[in-house]
Amino acid sequence: MEDFLLEHIRRHITLTEEEGKTVLAAMRRRKLKKKHFLLQEGEVNQSSFFVVSGILRLYSVDANGFEHIIQFAAEGWWISDMQSLLTQTAGNLYIDAIEDSEIWQVSKPDIDLLYQKIPALERYFRLLAENAVAAYQQRFVSSLSQNAKDRYASFCRLYPGLILQLPQKHIAAYIGVTPEFLSKMLNQLNNPS
Repeated sequence: MEDFLLEHIRRHITLTEEEGKTVLAAMRRRKLKKKHFLLQEGEVNQSSFFVVSGILRLYSVDANGFEHIIQFAAEGWWISDMQSLLTQTAGNLYIDAIEDSEIWQVSKPDIDLLYQKIPALERYFRLLAENAVAAYQQRFVSSLSQNAKDRYASFCRLYPGLILQLPQKHIAAYIGVTPEFLSKMLNQLNNPS
């Protein structure tokens, strides 16, 4: 688990062995069972989470009880309710495990201390944030301008390894359709007549 996290960081910045030990000392290892929550609506998000194995999801639930999935985080992805984390106010998002998962957790105060001790980590998290903003912008444009079939194709490009792992109801919640609509659309795609 330690090597996987440090390798991920080293893909973006140079990190000495001593700095790697400092990073790991700030982290907390956790195992999360399927359907268990890391965060629920109304809680203040205190940490960021790095997925070593398993799949997490970040989502909201609307007034009608429908889930709207914002992000999946599989192996090698970070996930957090960023607004709640940065403002330290109650969030309106949930994070839970779609399958049994192992994660690294780092608190906001520990991230800030790591930035002081290892300034290159600011670059690492900036690069991740820039990529996330670009992805969210593209997703927003897709949701406004693409039909469901094209949104599904975008999902498949973004999460190719998850297509067969995720229940269709989660994919439907991500692309903004009902599970029944997605099932019908996939049948039409697989059986054109």
